[in-house]
Amino acid sequence: MSKLTARTAIVSGAGRGIGRAIARKLAGEGAHVVVNDLDPGPAEETAAEIKAGGGSAVACVGDVTEAGFAERFVRTAVESFGGLDIIVNNAGYTWDTVVQKMTDEQWDDILDVHLKAPFRILRAAQPYIRANPVGHHRKVVNISSISGLGGNAGQANYAAAKAGLVGLTKTLAKEWGRDRVNVNAVAFGLIMTRLTEAPAGGDAGIEVRGRRIRVGVGAPLLEAMRTSVPLGRAGTPEEAAGAVYLLCLPESDYVSGQVLVCGGGLVI
Repeated sequence: MSKLTARTAIVSGAGRGIGRAIARKLAGEGAHVVVNDLDPGPAEETAAEIKAGGGSAVACVGDVTEAGFAERFVRTAVESFGGLDIIVNNAGYTWDTVVQKMTDEQWDDILDVHLKAPFRILRAAQPYIRANPVGHHRKVVNISSISGLGGNAGQANYAAAKAGLVGLTKTLAKEWGRDRVNVNAVAFGLIMTRLTEAPAGGDAGIEVRGRRIRVGVGAPLLEAMRTSVPLGRAGTPEEAAGAVYLLCLPESDYVSGQVLVCGGGLVI
């Protein structure tokens, strides 16, 4: 029997990149997965891919920052699979600039997606995740970043949000521990996704609520970042998913309130 057989997981931002790899990893170990993405296509594609491989998944399309989304996300898990065992707060993006040029909109949007949305999801999940008739530990994994641990120039909004998520993680580990809920965070270092690597010949961009936001790191800076990693390379989405998976296993039942750095040996 797989490690997560019959457990139900919700994974935000699971249509692409790291979130997609997390959803596939959990499903591959037997979990039912509710796949969320802002856009219908990627969410449905990930869910279909999981089902084609013999797994169990449904899509829950929507913006994690919208009022009422958190309740719908949690309800999808409960109504589709009968409960909720694993929460992975992964959705997000970056909108970088130095602090003197950062607008209130940039600050608010990044805090909303990386901190307020996870708070709302966890609040909505509380009645279900603490009800534990089967006796096994339930798991929360919040996705932070090394930017939230050590700061990063040009990312005052993102670093503040990810640092706040660490505080939320440690607080809920204390509030929910007596209910056999483990609450941890994974702080990613350099992981190669569409938000990291700009395409050759131009800048990458993503569409968020009708707004195009520049993402990606230029080749010279990206190479400098790679050389700062002791392992000498960036991580893959699958390796990032592996770190999350470790904190969802029964073997991590006595690990809570911790931040696992998945950064190739980079020390903050």
